[in-house]
Amino acid sequence: MSSKDVDFNPIYILRAFFTGLGFDLTMGLLMLSLYGIYLLFLPKKWIGSLFDKSFTYFYLSLIFIIIYFSLLAEIPFWDEFGVRFNFIAVDYLIYTYEVVENINQSYPLPLIIAVLVGLIVLTFFLFKKFKIFKNTFSDKISIGKRASYIVPALILAGVLGLFMKNKQADFSNNLVVNELGKNGAFSFVTAFKSNELDYETFYPKLSDKAAYSTLKQSLLQNNQKYATSKYDDISRITKGDSTEQKPNIILIAIESFSAEFLTSFGNKQNLTPNYDKMANESIFFTNLFATGTRTVRGMEALTLCVPPTPGNSIVRRPNNQNLFSISTILKEKNYHPYFIYGGDGYFDNMNNFFGGQGFDIVDRDRGNPLSDEIKTKRYMIKDNEVSFENAWGICDEDLYKQSLKYADINAKAKKPFFQFVMTTSNHKPYTFPNGKIDLPQGDRDAAVKYTDYALGKFIADARKKPWFKNTVFVIVADHCASSAGKWEINIAKHHIPAIIYNLNQAPKKIDRLTSQIDLMPTLFGYLNWNYKTSLYGKDINQTKPGDERAFLGNYRTLGLLKNNLFTQIDDRKRVKQFNVSGADQSLSEVNFKNDDLVAETISYYQTASERFKNGKMKEK
Repeated sequence: MSSKDVDFNPIYILRAFFTGLGFDLTMGLLMLSLYGIYLLFLPKKWIGSLFDKSFTYFYLSLIFIIIYFSLLAEIPFWDEFGVRFNFIAVDYLIYTYEVVENINQSYPLPLIIAVLVGLIVLTFFLFKKFKIFKNTFSDKISIGKRASYIVPALILAGVLGLFMKNKQADFSNNLVVNELGKNGAFSFVTAFKSNELDYETFYPKLSDKAAYSTLKQSLLQNNQKYATSKYDDISRITKGDSTEQKPNIILIAIESFSAEFLTSFGNKQNLTPNYDKMANESIFFTNLFATGTRTVRGMEALTLCVPPTPGNSIVRRPNNQNLFSISTILKEKNYHPYFIYGGDGYFDNMNNFFGGQGFDIVDRDRGNPLSDEIKTKRYMIKDNEVSFENAWGICDEDLYKQSLKYADINAKAKKPFFQFVMTTSNHKPYTFPNGKIDLPQGDRDAAVKYTDYALGKFIADARKKPWFKNTVFVIVADHCASSAGKWEINIAKHHIPAIIYNLNQAPKKIDRLTSQIDLMPTLFGYLNWNYKTSLYGKDINQTKPGDERAFLGNYRTLGLLKNNLFTQIDDRKRVKQFNVSGADQSLSEVNFKNDDLVAETISYYQTASERFKNGKMKEK
């Protein structure tokens, strides 16, 4: 599947091969180190005993389980993410219920276990057939002679373990070649050890004053002024140009909803008739880009309106309560904010993040309580409110019924409400209620079509409600369906749709380059709100021509897209720039860098990282 993205430069292929050989040797030696220590100190009289045989077979079985399981698991992981194991795999280990259920619903689990056991049995059979164990339990050599074999191997394992770093495989601009040169198990261990990256240690920097000076020039909109003259205070006073409007707001984040699924962007399969129809009646963002490749990145972008800082999303980090977010602004406008999710919001720390920003929680609640410091309310989606559910949560139709339920409650109380509704149906295993659409279960296209069907039904049901006329719907993807491709960051794989529907405005297409972090500030602009903001997002309608930009990142590589130039920084303190061209937004590296864009890119990411690390993102 990734062959089309490989750069077949012979030098790159050779280097990937030998780099991979180095990682394989390192992991092999490290896996055998404990057994080597055991052999070194095993008394001679115990060699060949029942204990010796039991331990040997147990240890080898464990190693074979790790090798074969990682091999089998890497195939679907690569298919979905286009890379070796990374921090996503580490995250998934934490949430065993969702992951095990997803595997069980997506793949023939009994067959996988049978294949795994069969491979281990076959390996031992071949070992016996070719007499690999011929002298294993009978050669009672002295400890000194054993040391002459084992100690050098242990030293080599230690040296390679210290010397080999996963980033050594990232020698080219071609993602697939880089990933081919890695070892899955080694990549997993690396991700486990470094699930968060410190910007100051790993990334290119400016002085703090230079970074904030550059940032503050970039952030200021036409209708804003800074609240103070303090060099690192980015709070701005925003002025609306007419009477404020305060409609109810329902923000729907659709799982893995790439722009390429829409007829509006050239899709011929008619997967999204409802979304396409609504787009023609809405403020339609046609040139908008997600900040990342995971749901938590989309949540971060839409609520905190901040560039994607390196490492894990802020949603998953500790000490992320009471941050300045859209909730800060909404609560000042007397809105009641909800986070509505069809699974258990314990997954990816979503409940603690949203609860920490003052959202009431609506989720399945499988017995995972909120942190003690979270004081908001939590409402359980009951079994009798669910018609269909898979590993990730209830179907979109059932989820939207929860949205209607809490909208009704707030409307009766005459309280304006804001809902962040996170869907899950467009996620593997791609299952949904039968009889809804004309495509089979278990297919990505079918899941997209069902997702669109459920959205259309929701809007039709909402239209019957008395609160509908005074409710605005923001409908946007959290990220694309896939990010794999030729480059470290594939710009086209961040292109997502967004609409603002039922706004008291004439339909309009916004073709200007827009970041996911700009969506909510742009909505606030349409509502003519006066407010104080410390968000990095900007109202695209109050942004000077030529100042449009979009932020794109993955776990370790970050970038800024502006004026057909993509400036990229990474955790090896490298800075690269690329011309962006063509419908597929292909990249070609430039030799002479635009220093102003380099400074602007660094200023955004450096200050965002510094502000979170030092508590400057907290509400004041």
